[in-house]
Amino acid sequence: MINSERHKRTELLLGSEAIEKLHKSNITIIGLGAVGSHVVEALARCGVGTIRIVDFDEISESNFNRQLYAIEPNLGKRKTQAALERIKQIDPGINVEVFNTLCHADTFDEVFANPTDVIVDAIDTLNPKVNILYEAVTRNIKIVSCMGAGRKVDPTKITTADISKTKMCPLAKFVRKRLRNRGIYTGVHCVYSMELISKDTIAEETEENFYKSGRERRPIGSLPMITGIFGYVAANEALKMVVDYPEFEK
Repeated sequence: MINSERHKRTELLLGSEAIEKLHKSNITIIGLGAVGSHVVEALARCGVGTIRIVDFDEISESNFNRQLYAIEPNLGKRKTQAALERIKQIDPGINVEVFNTLCHADTFDEVFANPTDVIVDAIDTLNPKVNILYEAVTRNIKIVSCMGAGRKVDPTKITTADISKTKMCPLAKFVRKRLRNRGIYTGVHCVYSMELISKDTIAEETEENFYKSGRERRPIGSLPMITGIFGYVAANEALKMVVDYPEFEK
């Protein structure tokens, strides 16, 4: 059972009814890397009762500049295992549902055999991402999708909008086009950046361990501050889908 004392500050702000909804909620995070690890951190500290974590990958040295679980004792460990341990250190009463898999069209039924209130998509692989968003919209599951956080340095350019209204983000553009080709025009709430980016932040070499999740790609530059903010904004948007935030006088 969730330790209510650990979430008193959240209750003071949002109210007892909201905290009760959070304790009963189920939120799924797909991708536990630079953005997703921070989503999990925020949701665990807010008192979400059940957190479903989905990732197939292990922690490597290339993760250390930006991922919450990338610390020396976790090197080589599954990201889901590291996330589970971290959540239980925050509150042992949180129920954690673990899926060590790449979430895509073929595994969606397995991962979502049981209902979830909100999905947070925190992956950056285009085809699986589009498949997840398509399945969520067609199955009427609320979803927050994180667009490109790499190659960004200005936190003030990070914002949110429906996929149909996103601007300046190359990943959002590709996602939007592919969803439209499948008949989806709206219904995906996005966290994205309107910052102009430089091509000089892409490495020449390919990413060695990427083949098991899809096409070959080259690593891109990133900052932990930006990816972390993406994660916390996404967690905030997911929380607002579960509870009504209070309106304060301005």
